[in-house]
Amino acid sequence: MSTATLVFFVIAFIAVFFMRLFRMGTLLAFLLTGILAGQHVFGLFELSGTWNFLGELGIMFLWFNIGLQINMKRLWQLRHTIFGLGASQVLMVAIMLFPILMGVTEWSLIATVMISLILAMSSTSEDLQILMDRSQLQTNMGRQTFSILLFQDLLSIPLLAMLPVMAGKSINLGASAIDILVMSLGLIMGVIIVSKFIINPLMHVVAKVKSQEALVLSIMVNIAVWAVVLNMMGLPPALGAFLAGMLMSETVYRHQVTAAIEPYATLFLSFFFIVLGMGINIPFLTQHIDMVLIGVAGLIVIKFVALYMVARIRHMSGRDASLMSLILAQGGEFGLLILQTMKTNGIKAIPADHQEILTAVIIVSIMMTPILLLIYDQLLKKGWMSNGKLNKKLSEKINDDTPEVVICGFGRMGQIVAQMLSVENISYVAIDANVDEVIMAREAGYNVIYGDSKKESILRAAGLKPNKTRAVVISLNDGVVAQDIVNTLKSFAPRVKIFARVHSLRASKELLKMGVKSATPEIVESSLIMGSELLSNIGIAKPKIDALTGYMRMGGYKNIKKPIDGK
Repeated sequence: MSTATLVFFVIAFIAVFFMRLFRMGTLLAFLLTGILAGQHVFGLFELSGTWNFLGELGIMFLWFNIGLQINMKRLWQLRHTIFGLGASQVLMVAIMLFPILMGVTEWSLIATVMISLILAMSSTSEDLQILMDRSQLQTNMGRQTFSILLFQDLLSIPLLAMLPVMAGKSINLGASAIDILVMSLGLIMGVIIVSKFIINPLMHVVAKVKSQEALVLSIMVNIAVWAVVLNMMGLPPALGAFLAGMLMSETVYRHQVTAAIEPYATLFLSFFFIVLGMGINIPFLTQHIDMVLIGVAGLIVIKFVALYMVARIRHMSGRDASLMSLILAQGGEFGLLILQTMKTNGIKAIPADHQEILTAVIIVSIMMTPILLLIYDQLLKKGWMSNGKLNKKLSEKINDDTPEVVICGFGRMGQIVAQMLSVENISYVAIDANVDEVIMAREAGYNVIYGDSKKESILRAAGLKPNKTRAVVISLNDGVVAQDIVNTLKSFAPRVKIFARVHSLRASKELLKMGVKSATPEIVESSLIMGSELLSNIGIAKPKIDALTGYMRMGGYKNIKKPIDGK
């Protein structure tokens, strides 16, 4: 291994470490790594054919990931918020940006519309991470922000369809709009049909093999096939990768695909941002630093004002409107991706110098978001923004009714308990710390929110009230986390009955000592059921079996011998 390679990995590690320390996206860390490793700073590597190939793979995977997020069923379920607030936000920002860009540039009409729209989009990865870090994804503000980001993902369809129009240098806006509309609708209809009749059966065959490697390779082949097909049609290959993602999103294997591709996608996405960083012309940007800074300030201010106006019109509180506007005021990865796709495909809709400046503006605006939020939080602490409460409480939850039962952890057992409660018309809310599981569960009709069940604020946000909630179910494998939840519950709701399912007998006994009503050890109960089936099938009478299992369950399983491993 060369010294340059070693230094490169050290730079990447330090960049990721400090970006996460300051709650910035790790993709920005890879972009910074590319800048530092490139020819204008340390000169570790030059943009060779190999790096460009890796960057193209990164572009493909980033487009694929965006396409994978656009699931028609989910969009239809959230259509009122997505097409109301989301469309209003993008339209307002674009309307405010358009005349400014027309006045200061000599771009064509279609190019100005395109750039106005891509600047209206925000950084999905950073914004979702911010909401999760601040435990605000399930607040009213968090859900509204998430809906806007979903609409922005949907907007990527017509924006991608605009690329071939821009490549053709069309100046007839009416004809271009028709082309874009027809292509967008054609993509959507094609995705639904092809997914149902071709991709689903093919994925079924792949799933039968039960091989993770086969699944990943089938995804990569799918991306490559559609990229080649659209390239042969004279369209950008990126549109093919995006289409491949949409096709997968409409299959029953969508979540399996997401889980399988995630580690590889992260790797290839890092290549895209590293190559993007290596390609940034630092000397040029240094000469035009004033334009970059003015662009960053203008973009953040315009987007903040537009978002705040839209949020207030939709009756959001001033505090929530301010926070949401601040979170979404930056540019996004989609803008970087469009600009890089234009560059790699030779689409010269705007001058190359302007592309460099726009890229820098988007990057700096993304990096500014955590800093602006830090300033915002400090202003709140000092009481300089004292109208209303510190936050719109997490208790702005899915519904206003107090649930009779709160379920902590929504794995298979939590889902079964929820089904039983629903049959008996007993209200419940479940909490899970895995945002993907939460999204899937809500799509399936369960009443689930994202959050950490150990935190009192989250439990209260879920609607748990000491004098009204009847019971809490803890369905987790981790006995230590279960104990933390019990301690939190005992501190503010000591009379609520707690029913727990844990993995081991030892964890069960610890919870019983803490005053839990019931603590079912999964391993022990599974063993008792299997043992009962065994005894029954070899001729032991049922009353005798029931007496034996009752004896072994007595007193919190005290008659079961201690496991030889101590657990």
